[in-house]
Amino acid sequence: MLLIGERINGMFEDVKQAIADKDKTVIQNLAAGQVKAGAAYLDVNVGTAAADQEGTMQWLVEAIQETCQASLCLDSQKFNVIQAGLKVVNPDNGVLLNSSPLNKKNDEEILDKFIEAAQQAGPKVSVITLTMDKNGVPQDTDSRVAIAAEIVGKAMEKGFDTQKLFIDPIILPVNVPNAQVQPQNILAAIEQIRYLCDPAPHITMGLSNLSQGTSERSLINRIYLAMAISRGADSAIVDVLDTELMNAVATAEMLMNKQIYSDSFLKVCF
Repeated sequence: MLLIGERINGMFEDVKQAIADKDKTVIQNLAAGQVKAGAAYLDVNVGTAAADQEGTMQWLVEAIQETCQASLCLDSQKFNVIQAGLKVVNPDNGVLLNSSPLNKKNDEEILDKFIEAAQQAGPKVSVITLTMDKNGVPQDTDSRVAIAAEIVGKAMEKGFDTQKLFIDPIILPVNVPNAQVQPQNILAAIEQIRYLCDPAPHITMGLSNLSQGTSERSLINRIYLAMAISRGADSAIVDVLDTELMNAVATAEMLMNKQIYSDSFLKVCF
């Protein structure tokens, strides 16, 4: 399971304050802690923490890279912010460009731009795409799979290796009215998306979106992630500092025979 650490995000108060204060230490400690906990990539998301999102993305990337050589996930639907991050990130460490919908009302070519940027940046640069188009987030399984099929088709047309393509079926908060059916719709979509091409695309998700506003966030997140792993998800943006979540991932992978059992399997998985 490829886990992307979620904590360097301007939506978190400590990160927002660190951006305002230009306090690199907070960012660097979060980077080191997440890598130690098992993150394969570190998500870097300015969020709404700064008016200058391009400059702040560069500041975050540079702050991390001063003390940590982790793979980074540049996270923004604004392509200019992604471009800014690409100017300073070290592509040799591995980079994810997150996240592009199939298209937007104001930009029909947004996915083309993400794919072309990844191709130009180097062989270790991959793309996370959303099962979302100019009509918004689909509410059923079939629409998610149809958009995913278009994404795969576009990647193949451009000669982009589908093993460097991550598809996110978009998790919605479970406590929103009429949204409780969505987790099952997403699981069904995951099962179908992995058969769209060979080699299959990776399947990822912003896990914490599921539990926003709920009283049992960690429990909801870890149970659903285990369910998603069983359906074929092989990546997720998560709180790797949540020990119970990480234990659930390790156990799910062991029970699916993706990790060899030993009495210390929780310690050796990541």
